[in-house]
Amino acid sequence: MPHILIVEDDADINNATAAYLRRRGCRCSQAFSGTEGRLLWQAGGVDLLLVDLMLPGLSDGELIAEIRSSSRTPVIVLSAKTELSDKMELFGLGADDYLTKPYQLEELWARILVQLRHASAAPVGAQLRYRDWALDLDAMTLTAAGQPVNLTAHEFRIVELLVSRPKRVFTKQQIYEAVWQEQYAVEDKTITVHVSNIRAKLRPSGTDRYIQTVWGIGFKLAE
Repeated sequence: MPHILIVEDDADINNATAAYLRRRGCRCSQAFSGTEGRLLWQAGGVDLLLVDLMLPGLSDGELIAEIRSSSRTPVIVLSAKTELSDKMELFGLGADDYLTKPYQLEELWARILVQLRHASAAPVGAQLRYRDWALDLDAMTLTAAGQPVNLTAHEFRIVELLVSRPKRVFTKQQIYEAVWQEQYAVEDKTITVHVSNIRAKLRPSGTDRYIQTVWGIGFKLAE
C-alpha cells in the first residue's frame, strides 16, 4: 500500500484526490500548506508526494528542494500554470512530473504508477561506475575523479542513463522520454542545455569529455 502525501491548499481538490487514491488502495496524508507538508514529510514513510504550486507557508520550490536534497522520493507537481518556463524551473529543482490543472484523476493515477515503478527500479545502495565516475543511485550523487559533482535530479538521471548503457548512442528524444517520462513532441534545446550544464560541472574534475556529442543523433559516452 503506497503512502502518498498530498500537499494542496485547495481543500476540495485535496479531499477529492485523497478519496480517489484511497479507493485505489493508497494510504494518504493530507497537508494544506508547505509548512504542514514538510512536517508530514519529516515524519517519514512517504512513497510519493503530490505538491501544488503557490503554497502558503513554505513555498513549493523550497519544499521540493528540501526533499530532493536528501531523498529520491518521487514528486509530482500539480498546477494551473502551463508555461514551459514554470515546468522547467520545477524540474530543475527536482520535480519528477508535472500535471496541469484541471486534471483527470485517472491520468493522475497513471502518472503515480509510473513514478512508483521508477522509484522501485533501483535497489537501495545501488551504484554505477564508469571510468572515474561513481554514481550512488540511492543518494542521487555523482563523484568524478574523487570530487563530488552537484547535479540536479534531471542532470543526474541523464548521466545515469548514459552510464547504464555506455556503448549506446541515445537520441535527444530517447533521453527526454526516459528522464522526463513524457512524450517528446517537438525539437527543443532542453537536452542540449542540460548536457552543457553537466559538462560545465564536470570540467573541474577533468571528466567533462566523457560525454560525447554524436552530431545529428544525440549523445554517448566516450570509449
